[in-house]
Amino acid sequence: MRKVKLGIERLSRRAKYALMLTAAIGISTYCKAQDGNSGITAATTQVRSYFSTGTTLMYAVGALVGLIGAVKVYQKWNAGEPDTSKVAAAWFGSCIFLVVVAAVLKGFFGS
Repeated sequence: MRKVKLGIERLSRRAKYALMLTAAIGISTYCKAQDGNSGITAATTQVRSYFSTGTTLMYAVGALVGLIGAVKVYQKWNAGEPDTSKVAAAWFGSCIFLVVVAAVLKGFFGS
């Protein structure tokens, strides 16, 4: 089985540069620049549409973290471990953090 050569290997260095320059000019004339403001506006609208779903997801994650934390604290409390208050504060703090971050992001992005 023989390899098929495209013939580019046989071209001189100057011919390769000329071919690449021609290709670059052809591609640049084919591609047209778009208005930057319309692209930024479209991206802003798309990101803002995701934030309402994202904040709802953060509230749901906060609820799950709260439930898991409640079960863990209950298990430690029933086992009689002395550091139950530290664990409860840590889990409660993480739930509060998630809720506050969701509220701040919602207020910041105006969703």
